[in-house]
Amino acid sequence: MEDTKTWPDLAIGLYDKLTGRNAEITYEMDNLEVEVPSKVGADAEHTPWRLNGTVRIRTRDDATS
Repeated sequence: MEDTKTWPDLAIGLYDKLTGRNAEITYEMDNLEVEVPSKVGADAEHTPWRLNGTVRIRTRDDATS
């Protein structure tokens, strides 16, 4: 994933690696706090994002269904 420059590129790359492997991605977070970079690189500025509550992301790749 050396060519990854954006968040969508990262998500696409991850999904491409898991496709066809009956993979499932599940993330559950409560009161999430992240420092979001303005760009890729050591000199990126970071902005805090705070999400009160629960965030759920589910992905399933099951070729048999």
